[in-house]
Amino acid sequence: MNEAVDRRGRYGEDMGDAAAQNLDVHPGGGGTPSIRLATPCDAETLAVLAGQLGYTSSPEQVRQRLEQIVQDPDNVVLVAEGEDGQVIGWVQVYRRELLIDDRHAELGGLVVAEGRRGQRVGQLLMEEVECWARARGCTAVYVRSNVIRERAHRFYERIGYEVIKTQRALRKSLDAG
Repeated sequence: MNEAVDRRGRYGEDMGDAAAQNLDVHPGGGGTPSIRLATPCDAETLAVLAGQLGYTSSPEQVRQRLEQIVQDPDNVVLVAEGEDGQVIGWVQVYRRELLIDDRHAELGGLVVAEGRRGQRVGQLLMEEVECWARARGCTAVYVRSNVIRERAHRFYERIGYEVIKTQRALRKSLDAG
């Protein structure tokens, strides 16, 4: 991380405006990817990257979702850009308020382009997640990761995350009608 970057106020309540202006969050340099807020213009690349994890959505679906997310100050999508300006990874994090736990942040997704994995891109994105969470008074960042993603588990543990439990994810679709 570039320690010279002032972190105070970086993730202010006007994040929707900042995203619309495409402001740098963490300028890169010297081969380090830059980190910025995602914008709807990134939708096509975000959809492709999500597909690398097996989550298929059209660019239009991603754009529509992102347009909603950027309006919520407790939810953010950050992207990593390579020196050529191409998006090479993204992360989503949101703040959670629960009766049974202190305020915390939870990862909605993290993906780094297949050809850029192992080059600290994910670590830089997670450092920004942690900064964002601290700025919102969160006491922890939670990550849920599919049991088959062993490489991802090693990554999270290497950067300081610990396994706290194993659980099942259940879902019930609510039909419109």
